[in-house]
Amino acid sequence: MADLSGKRSALFASVCMFPFVCSALHAQTTGNVSHSSHAKKAVKSAHHAKKGNVGKHVTKQGGIIQSIQVIGNDRVETPTVLSYMLAQPGDPFNKDLLDRSLKTLYATGLFKDITFHRSGNDLQIKVVENPIVNVVAFEGNKKLKDADLTKYTSLKPRAVYSPALISEDRKRILAMYAAKGRYSVTVTPQIIHLSKNRIDVIYKINEGPKTAIEKLTFVGNHAFSEARLAQVTSSKETAWYRFLSSSDEYNPERVKYDAELIRRFYIRNGFVDFKMINATGELSPDHKSFYITYTMSEGPQYRLNKVDVRSNLEGVKPEKVREMIAMRKGQFYDGKEIEDVAKNIEETLQSQGHPFAVVRPEIARNPEKKRVDLLFDVMEGPRVYVERIDINGNTVTKDNVIRRELPAAENDPYTNTTEKYMKMAVDDLGYFKEVKVQQVKGSAADKRVVAINVQEKPTGEFSLGGGYSTDSGVLGNIGLRQRNFLGTGVDAGISGTAAYYAKQVNLSVTDPYFLNKNMVAGIDLFYIQNSYQTYQNYGEDRFGASFRLGYSFNNVLSQQWTYSIIDRRVHDIWDDSSYYILDQKGHSLLSQLSTTIAYDTRDARFNPHTGTLVKVGGDLAGLGGDAKYVRGKLDASHYFPLDDLTGNRDWTLSLTAGTGYIADWGNKDDTMIIDNFYLGGNNLRGFYDGGVGPRSHGIPKRGDNRAHTQEDFLGGRFMYTASAQVNFPMPAARDLGLSGRYFVDMGALGGLRVKNRYTNSAHDGDKYTGVYGDSLSPRVSTGAGVSWKSPFGLLNVDFGYPVVKQKHDRTQLVRFGFGQQF
Repeated sequence: MADLSGKRSALFASVCMFPFVCSALHAQTTGNVSHSSHAKKAVKSAHHAKKGNVGKHVTKQGGIIQSIQVIGNDRVETPTVLSYMLAQPGDPFNKDLLDRSLKTLYATGLFKDITFHRSGNDLQIKVVENPIVNVVAFEGNKKLKDADLTKYTSLKPRAVYSPALISEDRKRILAMYAAKGRYSVTVTPQIIHLSKNRIDVIYKINEGPKTAIEKLTFVGNHAFSEARLAQVTSSKETAWYRFLSSSDEYNPERVKYDAELIRRFYIRNGFVDFKMINATGELSPDHKSFYITYTMSEGPQYRLNKVDVRSNLEGVKPEKVREMIAMRKGQFYDGKEIEDVAKNIEETLQSQGHPFAVVRPEIARNPEKKRVDLLFDVMEGPRVYVERIDINGNTVTKDNVIRRELPAAENDPYTNTTEKYMKMAVDDLGYFKEVKVQQVKGSAADKRVVAINVQEKPTGEFSLGGGYSTDSGVLGNIGLRQRNFLGTGVDAGISGTAAYYAKQVNLSVTDPYFLNKNMVAGIDLFYIQNSYQTYQNYGEDRFGASFRLGYSFNNVLSQQWTYSIIDRRVHDIWDDSSYYILDQKGHSLLSQLSTTIAYDTRDARFNPHTGTLVKVGGDLAGLGGDAKYVRGKLDASHYFPLDDLTGNRDWTLSLTAGTGYIADWGNKDDTMIIDNFYLGGNNLRGFYDGGVGPRSHGIPKRGDNRAHTQEDFLGGRFMYTASAQVNFPMPAARDLGLSGRYFVDMGALGGLRVKNRYTNSAHDGDKYTGVYGDSLSPRVSTGAGVSWKSPFGLLNVDFGYPVVKQKHDRTQLVRFGFGQQF
């Protein structure tokens, strides 16, 4: 019974399958391999073609292809279609060959449907072409411009439409927004069909809110709190006051960078065995925020035990190298300091006649005692020389302008720092947007060919500006400047400033390599009109020229000479000004030779963190002209980093001091108070401009017996100043551009220097005018200030309170300035 039942079932199944078998045989006999014309079936067919599963499209085997006809092509020419075919007339009707030909045609992206049909020994190819893109547009994008999106998307107008290209472009757009910190963006491609088989492609973009960093988490930290480590990273948790910053936007590259910052921070603080295990960013389910986690292993904190030197360099004794090392036993291990010391020793030895000197620091840990022995190994590196220097890409700047800045020339020693300092020297010119220095082996093993590849950038500047300062009032300026005139490196510019209390026009030309030597020469033509009648009771005009020449003795010592010839005019004197001021009325010609020697080891010209600046200068007036005097000035400043105390590089202590004296060597009639020293304002905060030093009352009008109300600032002959200032970060400093300072200023000004003295009541009669404030007793002020690098310009505000002052000193509690160029 079981066998009979099985046979009946098999017979029933055979009867049911018979119609399908007949249909398959009929399809094989006709040889029709068409695809559906509907897009969905075409895609499915293409998918089968790519997989090689196109058995139902293969014609009856056997026979030779006599000819191939292409049907349905309108835009793509028949020879083009045939060129993609692997099967050609004369080839056999082979299933594998036709399968591969079908895949090749689909791979061109030109067709959305392809049909192979055999008619006798002829092969017919029926195609449906993909449409042509008419317009590619973007809607809803605000954070990215159309031009930026078009630049990075591959589908262009007049290109052949391809669903694959649209898919790739959508991914690119999402990636561009992700780089901007936006991960909740949606991009929806929309196709609009037009006549003549054309389409418009529109990417509808919903940018959504920026994907902010909700939380920074640190795992494995014991020596430092999360708050302290959060100060180290450039990524910040989102907060309302970071609306002007992108630091709270997630960026995977910045997360990697922050992981390295944390590692360097630990190494600088003695954690030699520190390891960053992982740094990950996790996107929240709503795609609106990120959670960043840094997982680390701190290890023990090490101190230095023994610091030693080993020298295998001929002529260099270990004792000589030890003098260059300021590190001491017992201090915390600082990897950055060790690298800097090794680099400094290396560069010092190279400058002292050992061009191939190499210094390698080696350490030996003692985990039990948490101590590190440090050895500086001094040796001679391989002898390698510069064979040739090639400069490429400088279409404007002349070769010699670049070459004269390079620290090395042909046949000079090539060391491991040559490439670095070459790049720095060319970068510092400021003429190029990109500088790359590469070296390859030369004609011999000890030769190197150095290629400096640059990309020019515009060096012309047109500026408009405006602002406000306590000195000048509301001001505006305009300027035109070319920092690389005709590619020669010459800096030329013209500028003008108009303020409530001042006007100025200046034409300046500077050649950084005068006569092709290491000298800076320049000329300035200027016209200045001052009417600071808030604290001076007269106006002053200056018209003249200055000729400058400067040179450097070495990297830290330089000197500058300046000759100035200036026509000065004092005018618009108030009627009730004192006779000291009335004596100044009229023209005077100043012919002055000046020089300044500067010793500068600061790490930066603006906002230095460490180093010293000392300036010694002198002026000699009287080489012609009316004024005759000798003036000497000395200014010094030193900057102390407070990193060790605060653990933050933004803390700096600066100590500054200065003094000056002016002595006359001509007639008193040549004495002009506009050449005097003035104290107050910028050089003594908390006091008015010129508010410290000799002053006099004005003369009352005839018949006016009221008390004197007018006051004239006369300046002085001798001045000294000193200041201590601590610069510190403020909350949200990095995000809002805020920095703070606390200062203590001290100074005094004395020594009456005028044309005529009217201080003897018996002798001077009606012209008698007393002078007060002529005292060298120190004045002291203290206060705080804030600087804000706002989007609208730099704003400086200082609050100064006079602690020690004299009876008649003029004080000023608040002083500020604001300006911007655009």
